Amino acid sequence: MNPAKVDRARLHRLEDLPNIGKACAADLRLIGITTPAQLTGRDPYELYDLLCVATATRQDPCMIDVFVSIVRFMDGGPSQPWWAYTAERKARQAAQRQPSAR
Repeated sequence: MNPAKVDRARLHRLEDLPNIGKACAADLRLIGITTPAQLTGRDPYELYDLLCVATATRQDPCMIDVFVSIVRFMDGGPSQPWWAYTAERKARQAAQRQPSAR
């Protein structure tokens, strides 16, 4: 659903979440998420890894942004477009590639 049209009082289906349409809802169901409430407190990066394993395919990293957007929303954050989290994901991935200082 378009983030601007999301109504917190009407979160019954996965498709009621910001940035979630039929295809993303199917991906969530594939990894065992069937209701919006099941996203509360989850790790979006773990959800992405689960999806990659379930599909035996490395998914587009933008799916991480989608998962961050819906987990943050279910944890009480604002309804944001998925791309609002792209810079955060890229920074996190860059930091993980850096060798640790000793």
